[in-house]
Amino acid sequence: MALDSASRRWALLAMAACLLPLLLQLQLPIALAIAALTVVIATLSWRRPLPAWLRLLLAMAVIMLVLTMSRFSIGRDTGCAMLAAMLAIKPSETTALRDARSLVGFALFGPFATFLLDQGPLSLALALIGVTFALLALQRFADTESGLPVTGEPTWRDMLSVWRLIGIGLPLALAAFWLFPRVGSPLWGVPERALARPGLSDRMSPGEWVDFMSDDTPALRVRFFGSAPPTSQMYWRGPVLWDFDGRTWKQPRWMRGLPRADVRRGATIWDYELEMEPTDRRQLLALELPIDAPDGASLTGDYGLYAPQPLSALTRWRMRSAPPIAFEPQLKQLLRQSALRLPAGYNPRTLALARQWRNEAGSDDNAIVQRALRWIRADFAYTLETPLLGRHSVDEFLFDQKAGFCEHFSSSFVVLMRAAGIPARVVTGYVGGYRNPIGDYWIVRRMDAHAWAEVWLQGRGWIRVDPTAAVAPERIYDTLDDRAAGGLAGLRPMWDAGDWLRRGWNDLVLGFDATRQERMLRSFGIQRLSSGDLVLMFTLLAALALGWMAWLIAHSERERDPLLRAWHRLGDRYGRYGLQREPHEPAYAWAERVARQRPQNGEALRALTRRFAESRYAVADDRQQRRDLLRALRAHRP
Repeated sequence: MALDSASRRWALLAMAACLLPLLLQLQLPIALAIAALTVVIATLSWRRPLPAWLRLLLAMAVIMLVLTMSRFSIGRDTGCAMLAAMLAIKPSETTALRDARSLVGFALFGPFATFLLDQGPLSLALALIGVTFALLALQRFADTESGLPVTGEPTWRDMLSVWRLIGIGLPLALAAFWLFPRVGSPLWGVPERALARPGLSDRMSPGEWVDFMSDDTPALRVRFFGSAPPTSQMYWRGPVLWDFDGRTWKQPRWMRGLPRADVRRGATIWDYELEMEPTDRRQLLALELPIDAPDGASLTGDYGLYAPQPLSALTRWRMRSAPPIAFEPQLKQLLRQSALRLPAGYNPRTLALARQWRNEAGSDDNAIVQRALRWIRADFAYTLETPLLGRHSVDEFLFDQKAGFCEHFSSSFVVLMRAAGIPARVVTGYVGGYRNPIGDYWIVRRMDAHAWAEVWLQGRGWIRVDPTAAVAPERIYDTLDDRAAGGLAGLRPMWDAGDWLRRGWNDLVLGFDATRQERMLRSFGIQRLSSGDLVLMFTLLAALALGWMAWLIAHSERERDPLLRAWHRLGDRYGRYGLQREPHEPAYAWAERVARQRPQNGEALRALTRRFAESRYAVADDRQQRRDLLRALRAHRP
């Protein structure tokens, strides 16, 4: 059957609605290119399909475009982009009603692919909208193919019919989500993303965090049980970097196998739950310094935390931390050598300055540290607008540029300390946080990523030194309150409410694990259930849900007609006397059979049957006659 303009319009609208949530999760250049391609293809093929040779060239060009823009990285995001691109050129061969049905069917893969990249509430809402439009389009195609009259736009009855189809399976889906036994690892896996989510790396090169530090999305959320530390003390410790090759700082893998360093802690203890947004790394964050590793994680010798698998999903961790009084007061020779090592042939001016300071300070390491901080505070500036540094990057920053951000300050400071004979290392993580008054929890954003230094002093061990804070404390300790003057004051309540809703979604949906399931059952008075008990409870509720589905299907679309319901109930009343109508029996034949066995009701039943048949199959619809007939059917008794 040929495709009319209205059906084509609905097919394209359904495809666009299903494609939208997927495009929002792709890289912006790829998403814009695919969106533009969709519009061009739909316009060119509106009246007639494109030639086969042109469609082949388009398919090959689209594949090369996606691979080129993805830098030939094969992974989950590249595959999803390829699916979106193939959907974009599918309208070029849509000419018949069957083609339109295929287009809508393939478009439904768009929302499914979206959930491989994001499981947030916005993705779910847009996916439901796309599915609604797809079902409306398929319903229209079925009516057109059956020869039924089709209106230009869907009515509210059409929408209710579609939502009813979705509602049929909803109880079973909820029963499976809430009660199916949760396992410690997924039952299946999906390919890793080719383009990693932003996350702290075990490498750092000065200048490469510019894009990372302009990302305002949350990296983690923290809820304190009791008081929270001051914002200036919220240093969220991540990878500790020891090795420097002249350009890049790296974390040696062998450090992770060392026993944890000795720490003497104060009386203050911070108790908190940390919710980490997904990354493609194993690194965990913790407030300095974690007392112990949470369940399912390991603590390295320099107090870095690692999970056994990449944190590709939302995770929650209950932790305790305490600020140290003395952090590794006795430094082993191997670690001392690692904390003093510098590559040969780099940064001669910095090495000369460090030797001069050492000669002037003698054995007073702390005097050198304080002298460096005074110099930074007096002569340096904070900026994200930095040129790319050359071979002698530390020399160029300390003596020529004198402006940069945390990567430049921490890297140059540690090199200067090592050159002066003071063990030092770079620590990366996040600093600060913003308290959301709705929900009373703290938000740490990706733009709060920070790098600072740790120097080892005799008798005190490792101490934190933040040279960036010496020159720009407002960059390190600011909050959204400080930024209100920049125009965020009016939008802050909306931002708070939106993030609170997202956190609730994380808690109720994305973070619904075995612990959360047990807590939900406990609220109903069920203290603990084994996996077998959960399977039994799920089976019972699934059976109820399937019964609900069967009841809805049995009461099909025709049962919504009150006249038809009254007719069926009339048959049920005669069924009490053994005179029910057989499924294959025509209405007139049934009325004659009843009249022969119950003559006293025969004439009235024949009249009702005739009126019902005329009303049921009449072209014209007389509403008053239908109302009179409905009352008569309800009033008739055997």
